Amino acid sequence: MGRAPGSCLCVICGRTVVLLCLNVSIRERDCHPGSEQLGFSSPPVNFLQELPSYRSVARRRTTILPRDKQSGTLLKPADSYGSHLEGGITKNLSSQSIRKYALNISEKRRLRDIQETQMKYLSEWDQWKQYSSKSWKRFLEKAREMTTHLELWRQDIRSIEGKFGTGIQSYFSFLRFLVLLNLVIFLIIFMLVLLPILLTKYKITNSTFVLIPFKDMDIQCTIYPISSSGLIYFYSYIIDLLSGTGFLEETSLFYGHYTIHGIKFQNFTYDLPLAYLISTIAYLALSLLWIVKRSVEGFKINLIRSEEHFQSYCNKIFAGWDFCITNRSMADLKHSSLRYELRADLEEERIRQKIAERTSEETIRIYSLRLFLNCIVLAVLAACFYAIYIATIFSQEHMKKEIDKMVFGENLLILYLPSIVITLANFITPIIFAKIIHYEDYSPGFEIRLTILRCVFMRLATICVLVFTLGSKITSCDNDTLCELCGYNQKLYPCWETQVGQEMYKLMIFDFIMILAVTIFVDFPRKLLVTHCSSWKLIRCWGQQEFAIPDNVLGIVYGQTICWIGAFFSPLLPAIATLKFIIIFYVKELSLLYTCRPSPRQFRASNSNFFFLLVLLIGLCLAIIPLTISVSRIPSSKACGPFTSFNTTWDVVPRTVSTFPSSLQSLVHGITSEAFAVPFFMIICLVMFYFIALAGAHKRVVVQLREQLSLESRDKRYLIQKLTEAQKDVRSH
Repeated sequence: MGRAPGSCLCVICGRTVVLLCLNVSIRERDCHPGSEQLGFSSPPVNFLQELPSYRSVARRRTTILPRDKQSGTLLKPADSYGSHLEGGITKNLSSQSIRKYALNISEKRRLRDIQETQMKYLSEWDQWKQYSSKSWKRFLEKAREMTTHLELWRQDIRSIEGKFGTGIQSYFSFLRFLVLLNLVIFLIIFMLVLLPILLTKYKITNSTFVLIPFKDMDIQCTIYPISSSGLIYFYSYIIDLLSGTGFLEETSLFYGHYTIHGIKFQNFTYDLPLAYLISTIAYLALSLLWIVKRSVEGFKINLIRSEEHFQSYCNKIFAGWDFCITNRSMADLKHSSLRYELRADLEEERIRQKIAERTSEETIRIYSLRLFLNCIVLAVLAACFYAIYIATIFSQEHMKKEIDKMVFGENLLILYLPSIVITLANFITPIIFAKIIHYEDYSPGFEIRLTILRCVFMRLATICVLVFTLGSKITSCDNDTLCELCGYNQKLYPCWETQVGQEMYKLMIFDFIMILAVTIFVDFPRKLLVTHCSSWKLIRCWGQQEFAIPDNVLGIVYGQTICWIGAFFSPLLPAIATLKFIIIFYVKELSLLYTCRPSPRQFRASNSNFFFLLVLLIGLCLAIIPLTISVSRIPSSKACGPFTSFNTTWDVVPRTVSTFPSSLQSLVHGITSEAFAVPFFMIICLVMFYFIALAGAHKRVVVQLREQLSLESRDKRYLIQKLTEAQKDVRSH
């Protein structure tokens, strides 16, 4: 049985004495009637006024009490708080499960008896409702237990967790989450777009295609020549598979295949353009909600972990061990990781003290150096973006040549030139950033976060640069009459959506090839050299490959961002991404078990999950930007796709709204008007300010509770000191 907060143990009888530090005076003779005969003298009435907590409260009474009265929050003694908590539990027995309360077994049994007693005085209807509620909760708990056994890779991830800890396990759990996310995205697109077409194409249902009328368009804008010369040579099949051209261009893999206005069933006409746009909005909204839902849990844990430095030190010493580790080598690694974290904390404290002792000249010097180094970082980023821009322009201008005029390697190099440049940029820039960060004089923790942030921006911005470069080429007319007539460069891009989808397809395939190539041709030979040629000094310096969690996470987030952007232009890309991540899971698992060693800089699972989802959320936001511009600003292709009869993709929404009844149209126009938007924005701002104020109030309460804990520990030390002195006096007499 634990003692109540603010209590101490009597040295005479061993009974627990509750010490109320504000207004209660306790005499030792009240604890044991015969204590005076043993030599204890009655303490003075103002004994408790010597407690550190009483002195602290007395000093701040003039400032704390008025504020607490206004907010309705007062510092309560331990026993009144306990009675208040017990009363609240008793009142909520009917709606809360006893299992949720942090009580010991005897108290839970007593509460269960109270609950059963209360049930007898309820009506039959209320008893039936409570019994049915309990049964439903038990059923849900059993269902959750059953679903845990159906989790994908459950045994593999638990094995990784047991051997390498929760940090690396969180990476594989994150990879599983992306597999499920892409699978759901593919199912959304399949149900809304592919399934109606397949049902009609294979005569499963009594339905027919409604073709797009081209009578209102210029005939020159509807020309879409699909080259078939690539099928002449055998190696052209490989080029088509790697680049998405040739026979793949005519399949349902790309946007151009869906040149259908609708599907006519017996009782209604299925609007395929609207379904195509809704599927895009649906998978983006689903991704956003799913990521936010998962990241909130990690954010709560990180918010709780935002303690003071002394508390952080205590948590590392007394609660930093990962009890999932069963492997001896991983236990040694965890020991070294804790030592590294403690050294990092000491280094941060040293840098914090160094910052406090800086003179004005040193501050100006370090900030000038950081400004100069950040200019170098911006110059590196600008150079990489310019190289991607030049490579994309060169590739787009030369890929229109006939295949028989080029050899196999040259043609493949032209097709994959932007992907190669992006991969080289993603490989070189982290090395440069890691070298630069050492001269900026940051703390070790901030160095890691800033380097990761720069690498995230680099990886994700390269995709946006590629997409915006393609967009500028698509919309640049250069005084071309046909381009001005169609609204886009119809000569180079007769179906620009398909060609953007091909670029996203090539990026995904090349990224997958690079991951496999690095694992097979770099990691495995490196492991063999380290194992069998360890006597060579160069091999010892090279060492075994580390399984760096941030780098691997950035790689799969990069691939997921490609999938989000490309799913509109290539509807089957999420299915390819699902298969890709499944293979990557097994490849990375084998690499971890046989070729790599875990990084000494380990991540906590909570920190890792929140960091992974934050990076993924950044990738989603960057993916939404080019998709929004493509849907709303760039004219849709007139030669392919379901939106050939619309100026832009978004024009299908006003056309659909115009078919609504007049009352519903008025409602939609009212919701989308400024008269509704401005009050709605003001209400949202008021709600946001309310929650900000509420968060501030909760933060103040947390500060008060932490102060109470600190004062309570001081009281205990003070009382133990007094009891020790009294015990010495007794022994001396």
